[in-house]
Amino acid sequence: MQNKNYPTLAVLGGTGKEGSGLALRWANAGYTVILGSRSAEKAAEKAQEINQAIGKDTIRGMDNISAAKEADISILTVPFAAQRPTVEDVRQALSGKILVDVTVPLVPPKVAQVQLPNGGSAVNAIQKFLGDDVKVVSAFQNISAHHLKDLDYKFDCEVLVCGNDVDACEQVIELSESIGLPAWYAGVLANSVVTEGLTSVLIAINRRYKVPSAGIRLTGVKKPEGK
Repeated sequence: MQNKNYPTLAVLGGTGKEGSGLALRWANAGYTVILGSRSAEKAAEKAQEINQAIGKDTIRGMDNISAAKEADISILTVPFAAQRPTVEDVRQALSGKILVDVTVPLVPPKVAQVQLPNGGSAVNAIQKFLGDDVKVVSAFQNISAHHLKDLDYKFDCEVLVCGNDVDACEQVIELSESIGLPAWYAGVLANSVVTEGLTSVLIAINRRYKVPSAGIRLTGVKKPEGK
């Protein structure tokens, strides 16, 4: 049963592995989720597939612009090459809302090598493009899609959340923890340069040690009481 107090989520680029995995987890946790795609038909097909997987009729599919219009929070899960064009398309629909950017600046074929655009954060560049009217939050870059679709899998990794608006970040932390992923506020959006780069590091570790889903955990700090 969906929780009426939960925000409506739009997963833009939601037909991919990461996006559809996050959508499945949030829908299973009780959120209203809209899958966005360049193709509304493709989004509807993937939404039906996820509904069948969780035994609920809780996910709808739309084109990216329509999905962002209906959502309270949009989550951008497209490849790096599609990040800016997608944001340009949905810019007006994001006004006054939160955009969670999961983008990782991977440059094939050297995806195990950190290659940040102009030496800076890809997500921070999107905040500068959108302006202060949109609260951009960086999160989920270091979560492998491998386990997202296995609802029986219990995560043993954590999420770093960066953003200039602390309240928006706290809302994203709540989203993360609702699907079993402990999350931490890691400072301003410019700090996302580290989490974006970490993905290539984790890919290198996966390859070297022949594992599918290396992750990170924070040590030496405990959540405040009530968090």
